[in-house]
Amino acid sequence: MQILSHFIFFYPLFMAVFWMIGAILFYFRRERNVLHPPVLEEYPLVSILVPCHNEEESIARTILHLARVRYPDFEIIAIDDGSDDNTAMVLGRLQETIPRLRVITLDSNCGKAMALRAGAMASRGEFLMCVDADALLTEDALLWMIPHFSQSGRVGAVTGNPRVLNKRGLLARIQIGEFASIIGMVKRSQRDIGRIFTVSGVHVCFRKRALHELGYWSPETATEDIDISWRLQINYWDVRYEPRALSWILVPETLRELWRQRLRWARGGAEAALKYASHMRNWTVRRMWPVYLEYWVSVIWCYAMLITLVLFFLTWLIPQHVPPSLAISSMVPQWTGVVLALTCLLQFAVGLFLDSHYEKRLFMNLYWAIWYPMVYWGLSCLATIVAVPQIIRHGGQSARYARWKSPERRALS
Repeated sequence: MQILSHFIFFYPLFMAVFWMIGAILFYFRRERNVLHPPVLEEYPLVSILVPCHNEEESIARTILHLARVRYPDFEIIAIDDGSDDNTAMVLGRLQETIPRLRVITLDSNCGKAMALRAGAMASRGEFLMCVDADALLTEDALLWMIPHFSQSGRVGAVTGNPRVLNKRGLLARIQIGEFASIIGMVKRSQRDIGRIFTVSGVHVCFRKRALHELGYWSPETATEDIDISWRLQINYWDVRYEPRALSWILVPETLRELWRQRLRWARGGAEAALKYASHMRNWTVRRMWPVYLEYWVSVIWCYAMLITLVLFFLTWLIPQHVPPSLAISSMVPQWTGVVLALTCLLQFAVGLFLDSHYEKRLFMNLYWAIWYPMVYWGLSCLATIVAVPQIIRHGGQSARYARWKSPERRALS
């Protein structure tokens, strides 16, 4: 029992320190002194793919933002994936006023991966910029991302830095800190060790040749972004993180929608870990080992938390049947809880400092860090506990094609 409690305490503590050190090193090595996008001798054509399904409320704003991108040569391809609302009508009106826009209409809802495939087949660009239908890409994002591809012919993808647009409500405010102190920090740290667990599907740029070699996105995965990230890196393509390439996104504002999102993420992670387990035996993919190992340690930690909670309730309900060595009389944090809380606040402070260069008044969200462990760790832990057995039961794959259902997010005026 002592080993279990030590593991539950030291794992998040170690990872928090690791992420902070890695993110700070990334900032000083790659981020701090670069204030303007590199100037290229020539700018290749970029095809911006926008897959959408029932996005009549947000698609016009997204396309209008894309039309203002400050990149010399690009086209916009919107893929209407079998929408049954007014998305097609909205896109038709936009096409009349935006010459760069082309619209592809799919008869039925085939899922994001298939929609992206259709857009890729119709694209003319050497690079494919994939943007979610409710994301607002900043005007200079492509100017920051495309130079990475010119630096090396083995760069297969460059992922950007999503920022939270809807800041109303407790869940949304907690996710502001999450994107800075966890998602941004983890990607900076993973970039330091050379491999990234996943690109941010909300806005990511791919080299079309790399996708073509791999057969593009898989429609049989819960999260096409995690799957393509692993396939690229296992096949020796480099994936990079560019924190200055921003987009503004709408995050879930209800527990129901947040749970659906986290469960899908957990399924995608489990799928990738099981699907590509055999590749981990190869020395040639050794740079993926730290990412792979950390994933499974995090899974073990989630089940360790479950065991601890079960033992606590058994100790409370039937104390006479629980051996003293396994009894847990209280879940109230003692000195270990104080250490983890202080580390969590420090992690938040470091993450908010790094991303405060791109978003004003970000530090005002530090207060919401006190709610973060209960919401993030609790929900993510439960999602992992539920998702892993589901994926194992289905042989490492989703039970069906990943067709999407638009989330219930409050539209912004």
